[in-house]
Amino acid sequence: MFDCDVLVIGGGIVGMSTAYALTRAAPGTAVTVLEKEPGPARHQTGRNSGVIHSGVYYRPGSLKARYAVRGAAEMVKFCAEYGLPHQVTGKLIVATDRAELPRLHSLAQRARSNGIPVRELGPAQIHAHEPHVRGLAALHVGTTGICDYGAVTAQLAAASGAEIRYGARVAAVDRRPWGVAVRTAAGDVLRARVLVNCAGLHCDEVARLAGDEPGVRIVPFRGEYYELARPELVRGLVYPVPDPAFPFLGVHLTRGVDGGVHIGPNAVPALAREGYGWSVVRPGDLAGTLAWPGAWRIARRHWRYGAGELRRSLSKRAFTDAVRRLLPEAAPADLRPAPAGVRAQAVLRDGTLVDDFLIREAPRTVHVLNAPSPAATASLPIGRRVARLALARLTDGS
Repeated sequence: MFDCDVLVIGGGIVGMSTAYALTRAAPGTAVTVLEKEPGPARHQTGRNSGVIHSGVYYRPGSLKARYAVRGAAEMVKFCAEYGLPHQVTGKLIVATDRAELPRLHSLAQRARSNGIPVRELGPAQIHAHEPHVRGLAALHVGTTGICDYGAVTAQLAAASGAEIRYGARVAAVDRRPWGVAVRTAAGDVLRARVLVNCAGLHCDEVARLAGDEPGVRIVPFRGEYYELARPELVRGLVYPVPDPAFPFLGVHLTRGVDGGVHIGPNAVPALAREGYGWSVVRPGDLAGTLAWPGAWRIARRHWRYGAGELRRSLSKRAFTDAVRRLLPEAAPADLRPAPAGVRAQAVLRDGTLVDDFLIREAPRTVHVLNAPSPAATASLPIGRRVARLALARLTDGS
């Protein structure tokens, strides 16, 4: 009667980590993963800066804080076990203006509350770590690292033993007392005892297909990147002091496992859920965003911040000016366009940006409804949590 025990929708790092956790926790469990793209990690997972986050930014006690701290150590161990490219580099969070110093001090306190050792540096110590970076003060976070999340996702898929079906876009979900039936756009029907929704940019749509009202909408924000033509100017990872009112970390400098240095991202509204450029407009996606009251409330509440991000999107010189706050030697000619990413940000009806991972349960279903950064870092603990919930439903039939 069943094609599998657990059917996972979404082949990003959270979906593959869930499949990996399911087969580790309950050997013999039949798991199938449906991914609409021709390979894994084609969206959020494969379009970020590859940072293994330490957990310094997140509210103490939150899932983000707990899972990032735990997940960072586990990610390094996983990469080492499978011979995947990675490095524990440490990073600097740099204050370039006196007004940022209290926020930098608060970050140091938050880091220590989360069990993360940090060192507070002055200008001379900043120079010793990063000779071309300028700042008044900085935090050095030694547990931050880098890896290739696309390679991690592919390894999770292989090690899980799950059946992975690529090119399988979900078109319909039929939840019955006996389980769940899913029809793909190609007309294939799969029956499972339990459904897990890890659809990322489309997770709220999948929830509604299953008959559940998620209470949030995914509002897509595009993050635009450049590559530094002179990578020798940056040794490791350099971040600005973030604005605590937003989940975005600001334009930062990241030396990747390939030796190149990525700069970015900014954060501008995307005109499609997979809107990786201003030319990508999908009327259905845009209409869905504009119909959600929370999107308008964000715009009214944060229009000044948004105007600055929009300016940096449309003007390379404005983007360079943001970079020059950290790296004064940077010039527009040093910035070469790099692939953009889109953040799947869950937004409540009142305009509140959901600031923690959001996992909800429904009959025979588990929905992952908010898993932006640092979800890649935290993917192994997230996968175990989702797997526990799915296995509980598998056991008791709820």
